[in-house]
Amino acid sequence: MPQIKSAIKRVKTQAAANKRNAAQLSEMRTAVKKFKAASAAGADNASELHLAAVRELDKAASKGLIHKNKANRDKSRLAKLAK
Repeated sequence: MPQIKSAIKRVKTQAAANKRNAAQLSEMRTAVKKFKAASAAGADNASELHLAAVRELDKAASKGLIHKNKANRDKSRLAKLAK
């Protein structure tokens, strides 16, 4: 544990950011899994789930959680599944 005041603050900030980033990534992965499961089952709400998954991928890329090329690659793969 750091002893310098600014380093102590930094540890707290990093912990909060880590928690927030993990939650955001989890939401993104869950949305993608829901869409994949729905498209495999041929559910009628697959198009809504596709939009939600794309939105989560865009949010993650804009916040720097994943690279924008990865987000675009994943969106392309999901679009291929949606057809």
